[in-house]
Amino acid sequence: MQEWIMKVMEQFGYFGVFLLILLENVFPPIPSEVILTFGGFMVDESPKLTFTGMLIASTLGAVIGAIILYYAGHVLGLKRIEKIVDKYGFILRLDIHDLHNANKWFNKYGNTAVFLCRFVPLIRSLISIPAGLSQMAIVPFIIYTTIGTLIWNAVLIYLGMILGQNWELVLHYFDIYSNVLYVLMAILLIDCIFWLYRRKKH
Repeated sequence: MQEWIMKVMEQFGYFGVFLLILLENVFPPIPSEVILTFGGFMVDESPKLTFTGMLIASTLGAVIGAIILYYAGHVLGLKRIEKIVDKYGFILRLDIHDLHNANKWFNKYGNTAVFLCRFVPLIRSLISIPAGLSQMAIVPFIIYTTIGTLIWNAVLIYLGMILGQNWELVLHYFDIYSNVLYVLMAILLIDCIFWLYRRKKH
């Protein structure tokens, strides 16, 4: 998949980045860290590409992808989405557990979760669904999503520019970052379960 991503970006430039990031938000298994860090490397190598252009293209793709999932949650409802994930989730490497995790994050942290989860692998895309399910106002949703996405994209593009031909080093450290986040998510999930339990008890 990595080679295919690189070919698309080399051939279509900004539009390729926009399209891939849009797909990454709708189909989480496409790795944004590869797209963005390689995009930074491309900026460093090509005088036709700029950091600003790469950031705008990737952010537009991410926000539009997030809006698609938001309206999927808004229109379809939880039960239908669960059936879709249960039936086709293996294609996207998702399961009901992933969907429920995103839902619990949103239920506990509300609108802030839309911003915070932009920095969490996999959940960063799925958080748009519970936002739509809860009928969160679209304007705050877009604002939170855009701010979080801008920060995430800017950091990875910049790292790709700094590292140049060694941009793939980011992927190694990103694996460590992901593992640490998953541990923290597990701790927060346990905390969320106890919080719900205490709430029901009282």
